[in-house]
Amino acid sequence: MTLRAPHQQPAPAAGRYTRRSVLTGAFALATAAALPVAAAGRAYSAAGPDIIACATWGARAASEPVVVLANRPERIVVHHTATANVTDYTNQRAFALARAIQTYHMDAQGWIDTGQHFTVSRGAFVMEGRHSSLAELRTGTRQVRAAHCVGQNTVSIGIENEGTYTSETPPAAQYAALADLCAHICDQYGLPASEIYGHRDFNATSCPGDRLYALLPTLRKDVATRLGTPLSEPEEDPVWDLVRQATGRPAATLGEYLPAGLLR
Repeated sequence: MTLRAPHQQPAPAAGRYTRRSVLTGAFALATAAALPVAAAGRAYSAAGPDIIACATWGARAASEPVVVLANRPERIVVHHTATANVTDYTNQRAFALARAIQTYHMDAQGWIDTGQHFTVSRGAFVMEGRHSSLAELRTGTRQVRAAHCVGQNTVSIGIENEGTYTSETPPAAQYAALADLCAHICDQYGLPASEIYGHRDFNATSCPGDRLYALLPTLRKDVATRLGTPLSEPEEDPVWDLVRQATGRPAATLGEYLPAGLLR
């Protein structure tokens, strides 16, 4: 579970700079090869994936009004939930996961609602996380302030992916759903596919796991293909890169996990 500082803390807007770790070619190729070609190449609909709203999966009301910001997001941040890699791919399991995440974020972390904007289950169900995220995505002009990544909560869309991807890759259907969701977000907000990152690019965390992180270059390419656009490189900020190297990335306040017994 991606755990980070409370959303109430102001998050400084980050410039567009390169934050990606260097991956060995063999590891990245081997990870990408684990996914069937069909998962990456299926047709993309401009209408986007079927996103299940909070009311459908049984969300509690937020403890206080969700803040809707006037700005559009500048990037997407990918996470994994660090939960079991279950083979229960039903919508019942997906809904139970969404409720457990919200319970943990609200009752243990003290946040007003689920921290991330969207969640993708191992069964490829795409769910709204924080309330109003889906409505704002549909308009494509504003975003909801979230609590998924320190320093990025006001300028990015956070996506949780059910599972632990340190040594395993996501199921092909889950990966395809993630790519569809990312393509839709990019389409709605006018983002290039190159602006897809992992949680570890910004905070001191293993999230989204070595295997899923190694898939991000492939994910960017697949999203660009879905959008029918070339894959460009993000703008670099050499000065800020040097600052980050000297000071390190901001750390998450707690480890990443979902307490046993919470998922019912």
